[in-house]
Amino acid sequence: MSLLSLASHLQFYLFMGNADMRRTFEGLCGLVRNEMNQDPMNHQVYIFINKRRNQVKLLLWEGDGFCIYHKRLEAGTFERPVTDENKKQVTLTRMKLQMILQGIKLESVVYRKRYQQNG
Repeated sequence: MSLLSLASHLQFYLFMGNADMRRTFEGLCGLVRNEMNQDPMNHQVYIFINKRRNQVKLLLWEGDGFCIYHKRLEAGTFERPVTDENKKQVTLTRMKLQMILQGIKLESVVYRKRYQQNG
């Protein structure tokens, strides 16, 4: 069970490097600016996973300050999406982020057809 609520209007960016979980607000903002070429104050969610993949941090600017969500697994690992090795970041949907946080294997997910309005 997770208490984390993620708004549907947000965009989610996963840093594809290995993040040092000792980093706090300033260190994570530095990764966003210098490695991801993004502005950490743009009201989007930045996701960082450590080398052992047993910890994740989410960084979000909330208008009056930064918020960090930090989760450490007692067993198991977080999955990273398969992508080009040269990419520094991957854009995730809110659903994919929730699946990663809940330990769902991304390859095994099958989406049923749904209507989507164009434009």
